[in-house]
Amino acid sequence: MDEFLEGLTGEIVLPFDFSYDELRQGYNSAVQKYPFVIVYCFMICDVSNAVKWARRHSIPVRIRSGGHNYEGYSNGSCTLVIDLSCMNNIVIDECEELIYIEGGATNKDVYEFVSSKGYPFPGGTCPAVGVSGYSLGGGWGLSCRYLGLGCDSLTEIELVDFEGEIIRANSNCNADLFWAVRGAGGGNFGVIVSMTFRLPEPVDKVTLIEIDYLNVDSEEQENFLILWQAWLNDADDRMTLISRIYNSEADGLAMLVRGIFYGDPAEAKIILKDFLMLNNAIYSVEEVTFLEAVTIVGSTYPEHEKFKSASRFVLKDFNNNEIKNVVNLIRDRAEGSVYAGLSMYALGGRVSDIDIDDTAFYFRNAKYIIWLETVWEENEYAEENKSWIKNRFPYLKSITTGSYINFPYIELDNYLKEYFGCHKEKLKYIKEKYDPLNIFSFPQGIEPSNNECCPVLYKPTLFNKENLWNADNNINHREFRYVSKK
Repeated sequence: MDEFLEGLTGEIVLPFDFSYDELRQGYNSAVQKYPFVIVYCFMICDVSNAVKWARRHSIPVRIRSGGHNYEGYSNGSCTLVIDLSCMNNIVIDECEELIYIEGGATNKDVYEFVSSKGYPFPGGTCPAVGVSGYSLGGGWGLSCRYLGLGCDSLTEIELVDFEGEIIRANSNCNADLFWAVRGAGGGNFGVIVSMTFRLPEPVDKVTLIEIDYLNVDSEEQENFLILWQAWLNDADDRMTLISRIYNSEADGLAMLVRGIFYGDPAEAKIILKDFLMLNNAIYSVEEVTFLEAVTIVGSTYPEHEKFKSASRFVLKDFNNNEIKNVVNLIRDRAEGSVYAGLSMYALGGRVSDIDIDDTAFYFRNAKYIIWLETVWEENEYAEENKSWIKNRFPYLKSITTGSYINFPYIELDNYLKEYFGCHKEKLKYIKEKYDPLNIFSFPQGIEPSNNECCPVLYKPTLFNKENLWNADNNINHREFRYVSKK
């Protein structure tokens, strides 16, 4: 075995070394993948060696940039997983107003570092998400209407390509690749080992917004969606909100709003007055530091949970009949489900200020992302919950356009069009240029435009742990109530 692994550097973990926690690593614990070997990289040369080794032995590659993927695409059975979580250095150059981030840094890493210097950052809500995968898929977060998507502040990336070589991409060098990774770069073109972002303006305080609505009925959820759409049509760009209607075992039918406002609480309350006047509103609109805000938001995420979800972009307001049908999607939960909900992630503002063709992120003109989700705790209910999503998805698809690559859904037909719209053909040509052998492949990945040249990689059957998860019935899922849980 040592001879077989010759050429790999970094920390190498083999199946027989796996602890239970390492095997089940990942946010969605319903995803079951068993890699052949994981290489924890400490330097760029470790990444390069891993790519060259995988090519030499025809082992498929997966890339984990410190975080996780909803469908488990950052992992894979009988694969080499290149894990960058140990490459998480961060450097700020305040003179040049830039921040340099290695490919394994997470949202939590970046938030804590930039906040210590007095800056915010347009990152995501989950602290365990890798900034690389987050931003290269576009990057929605609670600062996006004010600071843009995660990819919009990106000025340069450093990447290990299919030959194990290091290349840079920015607006002047490999500009086509730089265009592609801003919206379609997560694992498709190579291993991103570093990113450079523009620093936003420093901030002292922000306003954290939390509103709960408990003990509601379906009609109130419908009225909430009508209000959400009306508010978003002329919302202040300094405020980004996520809203949610849900049906949980703990709360029954309920709703909530959460967000960040780059202004003071008094002004935020004026902007939110219609939400605060709804029946059963319990709210907290509080001035906090940026780090306090993102830490509170991130505290609702567990280390793992079992869920299935599907996302769509909403380009037009739903009519009253469509709203009624949307609310009905969550009226009944699947057997074993402890939570079923629809989340709405606000877009617009700085997101739509950038032209649709300036980056690979295609759905710049969408009003918001809508996300259908079910959560369960016992393994025996997995198939019922997956079917619950699958049966409801066609209606959601019929009134929306496209899906968000960072919230992937394995059941999509013509997934390249769904994720990338009219950019899909250009992305295939860029893929062919920078990864002609399709070394960086995964389910729903971009294939080269001439995919006849792609090799069929050997996929060894090395071990069988299909029953490993059967004993895992721990209750572990997100807290969906905010204010009243404090």
